[in-house]
Amino acid sequence: MIIADRVGDRLREERERLGLNQTEFGVRLGVSRGTQKNYELGASSLDLRYVSALEEQGADAAYILTGRRSTPIGQLLSAAEEELITQYRSITSFDQEAIRRFLQAMADDAARQKN
Repeated sequence: MIIADRVGDRLREERERLGLNQTEFGVRLGVSRGTQKNYELGASSLDLRYVSALEEQGADAAYILTGRRSTPIGQLLSAAEEELITQYRSITSFDQEAIRRFLQAMADDAARQKN
């Protein structure tokens, strides 16, 4: 079962992962910024041609529709993200735990700032 309200969230997540704003992403997929916004808000259902174009633009359409990745996460990482993982794996478990606590604190602070 596809949960429509989450489809828009995952669509936005994939667009942001690709580093595009709504206008740029919409142009690449053949829709207006308004249509792209409506898709992300869950106000409109995704068009079949649009879903097909998602894959062509590097988005994980299966993830957007189902919440399950069709591509191994390693293929979705940017070079900077891969470098962070490599560096993380090279440090001691004690330091890894410190990094996890630090990142959690930053994520918690970012979430508070959004509210």
